[in-house]
Amino acid sequence: MSPTSFTAPLIGRQDELAHLAGVLERARGGEARAVLIAGDAGVGKTRMLDEAAGQAARAGMTVLTGHCVDLGDVGLPYLPFTEILGVLAVEERFADAFAAHPVVDRLLGAGTDAGRDVGGRLRLFEGMAGLLADLADVAPLLLVLEDLHWADQSSRDLLRFLLSRGILQRPAGGAPTHRLAVLASYRADDLHRRHPLRPLLAELVRLPAVERLELRPMGDAEVTRLVRALEDRPLPDTTVRRIVERAEGNAFYAEELLAATDPEAGGVPSGLADVLLIRFEQLSDTAQQVVRTAAVAGRRVEHDLLRDAVRLPEDELETALRETLGRQLLVPGHDDTYSFRHALAREAVYADLLPGERARLHGAFARLLDGRGNRAESAAERAHHYRESHDLTEALAASLEAADHAQRVGAPAEELRHLESALDLWAAVDPSARPAGADSVTLRLRASAAAAHAGEAHRAVSLTRSALAGIGRDTDSELAARVRYTLAGNLMSVDSQSAAFAYSSEALAMIPAEPPSRTWVWAAATHVLAARQVGDNETALRVARQALSVAEQLGITDAQADLLISLARIEEGGRRTPEGLRGLREARELARSAGNAPVEMRALFSIAIGSFEAGDLDACLPWLTEGLDRARRAGLLSSPYPLEMRYLRLLVLYTLGRWDECLRAAASDAEVLPAAAGYTAGPALSVALARGDGTAEDRARTLLEGRFDWMGTLVAGIVLTDAAALRGDAEAAVERMRSTVAALTDDAGTPPDVTVRLAALALSAVADRAAELRSGGDEAGARRWAETATGLVASARDAASHGGDGNVQGPEGQAWLARAEAEWTRTVSGPDAEAWARAVTAFDYGEDYERARCRLRFAEALLTAERREEAAAEAGAARDTAVRLGATPLLERADALIRRGRLAPAGPSAEDRAPALTAREQDVLRLLARGRSNRQIGEELFISGKTASVHVSNILAKVGAASRTEAVAIAYRDGLIAPESATSP
Repeated sequence: MSPTSFTAPLIGRQDELAHLAGVLERARGGEARAVLIAGDAGVGKTRMLDEAAGQAARAGMTVLTGHCVDLGDVGLPYLPFTEILGVLAVEERFADAFAAHPVVDRLLGAGTDAGRDVGGRLRLFEGMAGLLADLADVAPLLLVLEDLHWADQSSRDLLRFLLSRGILQRPAGGAPTHRLAVLASYRADDLHRRHPLRPLLAELVRLPAVERLELRPMGDAEVTRLVRALEDRPLPDTTVRRIVERAEGNAFYAEELLAATDPEAGGVPSGLADVLLIRFEQLSDTAQQVVRTAAVAGRRVEHDLLRDAVRLPEDELETALRETLGRQLLVPGHDDTYSFRHALAREAVYADLLPGERARLHGAFARLLDGRGNRAESAAERAHHYRESHDLTEALAASLEAADHAQRVGAPAEELRHLESALDLWAAVDPSARPAGADSVTLRLRASAAAAHAGEAHRAVSLTRSALAGIGRDTDSELAARVRYTLAGNLMSVDSQSAAFAYSSEALAMIPAEPPSRTWVWAAATHVLAARQVGDNETALRVARQALSVAEQLGITDAQADLLISLARIEEGGRRTPEGLRGLREARELARSAGNAPVEMRALFSIAIGSFEAGDLDACLPWLTEGLDRARRAGLLSSPYPLEMRYLRLLVLYTLGRWDECLRAAASDAEVLPAAAGYTAGPALSVALARGDGTAEDRARTLLEGRFDWMGTLVAGIVLTDAAALRGDAEAAVERMRSTVAALTDDAGTPPDVTVRLAALALSAVADRAAELRSGGDEAGARRWAETATGLVASARDAASHGGDGNVQGPEGQAWLARAEAEWTRTVSGPDAEAWARAVTAFDYGEDYERARCRLRFAEALLTAERREEAAAEAGAARDTAVRLGATPLLERADALIRRGRLAPAGPSAEDRAPALTAREQDVLRLLARGRSNRQIGEELFISGKTASVHVSNILAKVGAASRTEAVAIAYRDGLIAPESATSP
């Protein structure tokens, strides 16, 4: 009776499992329920049933499991029930109940004569119902029936009786009395139109105690977690993405693809292919021919195209299609199309084709598509079919057409794929048959630009290096220079600054400044960026001014815009000054008029970051919104500057204390760009840490896995340094701060701007340690930490006075410096109220959380100075912010200081002041702490969303809160819920 043991983790089914847990809880209380669990094969029904059965067993329920087996049309009668009875017969504790219903012995002895005796059959059904009811009296009972789609007729009849007239039947005028639950699963994809289970399901779901729960395919993020959890060794992101794409939310398929020797090879693992082909082989010969032809077309095929390719009379085609739809191999779609129910089924059928058959059908589809209109839209399909039919000349031409179309519609990832396909075909096609005006170097250069726009920075570098290797002695010097400055630009995006400067220098030297040329201007613009990155601001400024003059002379407006952006960064005062921002707005207009989206997005990002650096956060967000909208319209959301905009938007929301918005935006960004974790997770991880989420550290550490990522390293450095400081680990905080700064320092030895913030965070832990040692009488130890603190504050001072653009950092950097100075003072001589007052004032530019943290330190310093009234005001203000933000650790520290310092009048204890919540309100409050909406609360507690809303309103009134977040914070403070509830699934 023990449930099956699974090694695969249960991922992505928390809501469904919580729902089943509620059903089991109600069953233990005497309310019998049944749940019919539907889902495609492999979606995870058995795994979830096993988890629910394990929970039931741990709660003291008896778990009985019966399996239906596919035995064709000669199934064994009552098979799942005989399996259950066989287990019960050897259980001594159920002997009395078993003996009280001897009629069920007929099932164990293969005594199925009752099937021919209506009265005997009824007695058998009643005996089975009575037995289960008696077992439920001994202990709460969970009955699990798996794979009902294979159930025999007798088992279906017995199940109908049990659920409609037996164990779930409500006594007249009362609630069900049996402590029993039934969980039954079936494959939804096996239920063709005439399947005998369909009418039974339709009948059962109308019963008041029976419900249907559909297991939908898992989300991509959940399948990604599953794949990584199943594999001990690190997997490349490309391998994981390929598995996730092909599995389409099916856990079994994902496991099979992972277990295959080479999941990148494109084939279906043999074991999985056998499973997928079973249904195909049950089709008639004509239907199989139709499915084979459809498999060559792809996942989706139009009716007319399929008809022309399969060459069957219309009536025969329709009969075959009806058969495939009934077996749920194909499903109808919009606009007279058919699709495979699952892509892997299509792959398995496709792999089963003979090589000649496959090539013939691909050629047929290519020619059919060629004869239609809309050549641009069909170019990608034609390229695929021509390639698979081995017509490489036509495949090359179609691939280039497809790349052109992808570029026009703003799809750089697809453009890159088609260009790489063309490059693969290039050498195989006779030079005389290649498209006129194209060459491999230019194609590689174009592919590198598409890769950069698609966010594939390292691939862009590789393609540009390949273009450089293809340059010969007869190559045009301007093309050779373009390759070099393009390579320089791509190298800067992967933080290889010295190499970028070398290549931009070569590019500029290859083309004379006179006569003026467009290529020289862009080479100069790239060299300006590279020179600034290696710290040669003098060269950058000189070349930028010269190139801007030439660009104006030639009327190259997008190059003018690019150079104005660079000048705003390197001229005195930087981009945050009014003059710098005016120049950036001019650059934006020039780029827009020129239609150069990448330069326009660079300008929009620069305006936004300039506003942020000036401390004007309200002005920052509209520019980010406009920039991301422009990137979306251009299809460039994965390119470098839109990624920077996403991060900056999250940072602004975090800074302004709009934390729930920050979390929602981060979750949305992560779904769109799962590989850009540093840009999409950063400030959201800081929110999680500040709210006491214990997973924040582990999630931050994952950003350091794999190839070095600048933004991922920065985000992880901030979160892990702060986490170490919060738990009082000064050694870890200092080590993390130093290693992060070292990793992010550029080739010229300039530390990153974030050094100031990291130093301030590490200093808070150092100051705590020094204070602890000093209070214990260890002055020597305190002095050693004071020396460490002096080194840290020196790093902060240096970074704040020499930012990345060579200018003094703006309000954010100066605020972190003020905090670093205050922490340093606290380390070497104790709390200094004036230093903390300066830190609080410095964060007034809009940083809610850090200002609150400084206010709490300020309160401590005021309390030390016996300025109690001021201390109470600062501690109270910090506490209010903590409540509003849901920053539980800060709230606990504020409450501890207020109690320790007696900064508020003595009041009742937490127990005394806790409001009287009903049991249902306590359940609702726990779900509020988990972030559930009213609708989700209603679903989990089996109440309407409107009723849930009433409970939430009652809770807010009772605890005196103005918002759901404040209610949760008060509940933590007053002990109404345990803190760990905040991180419950």
